[in-house]
Amino acid sequence: MTDSFTGADDAEVAIAGARTGADLVRTLYGQRLTRIDKGAGDFATAADVEAEKAILGVIRAARPDDAVLGEEGGAHGAADAARRWLVDPLCGTLNYAVGTMLVAVNVALRDGAAAVADPFSGEVFFTDGKTAWVRHDEVDARLAPTPATRLVDVNLDPPFPSAPGFRAVDLLAHPGFVERFRPRVVSTTLALAWVASGKRAAYVTDGGDLSGSVHFAAGIAVCQAAGCVVTGIDGAPIGRAARGLVVAADAGTHALLISMIRSLR
Repeated sequence: MTDSFTGADDAEVAIAGARTGADLVRTLYGQRLTRIDKGAGDFATAADVEAEKAILGVIRAARPDDAVLGEEGGAHGAADAARRWLVDPLCGTLNYAVGTMLVAVNVALRDGAAAVADPFSGEVFFTDGKTAWVRHDEVDARLAPTPATRLVDVNLDPPFPSAPGFRAVDLLAHPGFVERFRPRVVSTTLALAWVASGKRAAYVTDGGDLSGSVHFAAGIAVCQAAGCVVTGIDGAPIGRAARGLVVAADAGTHALLISMIRSLR
């Protein structure tokens, strides 16, 4: 494996890592897996842990000097490393644990290349930091976001850090929302890649600064490179000043959602 990835560009490293994790997630699907309690109702499975180890192996082989932050294993490498990878080996663990094939494997270089793998469709959504593509059956196609589906994915999982001012669930009761859009809840950041690829018109979630989150970094990078509009729930650029995410296929959809959110707050 070391020889295979030496000299590969960062996008190919991200793709290789995400695919390696996805292969393991798919192989272990449907088995009775040990659950590791993380508190507050959250848990990991053996698939999360093993997939992360496999992804770290790919990154270490290709980029031995880079640091890594993993969802399950925490920080690896030098604290002052110039480059840091963010790894979420199985986003949608509860879906996976109950036999629902809606999960993502996320690998992102902070402020650089990223990949989001769907273990069950075989699609890998990726970016080199400039453009965004989907790879399927070894064929790459440029991502083209569109609001045509009118489907908006809303993350309803607690906690609700902006409550009572705003909760994503309240958006579903907004009369303008149900007139213009159709809600969906997949409970995985795979939905971000779906916005970039035109399968969703938008995605909304509450939270703090999600730009450096292992859960969201890869999806955000793919959406930005695809040309989506990406801000916090207050319309501010993502980063320390923003909270949560509103990711839309186009400016019109984004403006409409921000207007609805402001009316709720």
